[in-house]
Amino acid sequence: MKRLSFLLVAVAMLAFCACDPDDDTVNNNPQQSQSSGGGSGGSGDTPGGATTPGGDTPGGGTTGPASSVGGFDANGASNALFSVASDRKVRFSCGNLQYRASTSTWRFAENQYDVVGSDNSNIAADYNGWIDLFAWGTSGWNSGANAYMPYSISSDDQDYWVGGAPNNGLFGQYSNADWGVFNAIENGGNRAGLWRVLTRDEVNYLIFVRSASTVNGVANARYVLSQVAGINGLIVFPDIYVHPKDVPAPIGINSFDVAYSDNVYSLEQWTLMENAGCAFLPSAGYRLGSSVSEVNEYLYYWTSTSYCDNAAGVLMVSYSGYISLAYLVGRGRGHSVRLVMDVLQ
Repeated sequence: MKRLSFLLVAVAMLAFCACDPDDDTVNNNPQQSQSSGGGSGGSGDTPGGATTPGGDTPGGGTTGPASSVGGFDANGASNALFSVASDRKVRFSCGNLQYRASTSTWRFAENQYDVVGSDNSNIAADYNGWIDLFAWGTSGWNSGANAYMPYSISSDDQDYWVGGAPNNGLFGQYSNADWGVFNAIENGGNRAGLWRVLTRDEVNYLIFVRSASTVNGVANARYVLSQVAGINGLIVFPDIYVHPKDVPAPIGINSFDVAYSDNVYSLEQWTLMENAGCAFLPSAGYRLGSSVSEVNEYLYYWTSTSYCDNAAGVLMVSYSGYISLAYLVGRGRGHSVRLVMDVLQ
């Protein structure tokens, strides 16, 4: 399966030229095989309706620190910097987005490796626990979509058409459909407009394009599959990174041919890597309706980019080391959300 990744990347490039939902999406049938597709979205990949950081981007961005070392600030933003375009950098939030419906409270997970898991099956308008798997564009802002609340469970992908049309992304005129733009995050500055979701193009740049440090002999080290404190996921290295000397060096950096189990880090080891600037995207699985699957096996993270009639861009990593940004799934499936804060250049 790992070797298929190279073929799927080629398929993704071809998919920019055509939009065929039957070929490029996974519908909301959990028994259907998962296929790959691509595309940059019908309404462009401009976050917040701006072409440069700061302008009309959520919160206007923040001024970044001089050093990329040192955990998170008081707003829950990483002190490390990550390039998502040639002229744009961001800071990751300190954990995946979580929501409690009974109090309408949004927060970041206490740790980067935290996932709610099977308790997402309790999703409901009055649920008093936390959920962290959301259908696309469910910030709670009424854009004209049939389903827009964070506890929405409709399996009809068209219910999540932001603005009532298939090609609108979670930016520009519809930026309030982005969870981080519309909502105050309790432990993330506690005011709306500070955060946002990356576009598909930005994730592509982050994972496959940007220049970064050399780690364990690998130039431009961007990511590696790993297990942190018993949780599988993807470590994303910051632009500037020095691996802690007392932590085993990661192997299989920037590689498709690697598994989570190839890089196992204890909590103590991970703390050193986190303090050196690493971000971690845990494998939280996915939700369909109230059914949760593949926890600690697959990770799926929404981008703000729409695709075709029913899909949206997703970063996906599998248990066996398959990684793809060309993977597109129906908007009604519940996936992880990781927010970022723009950095003024």
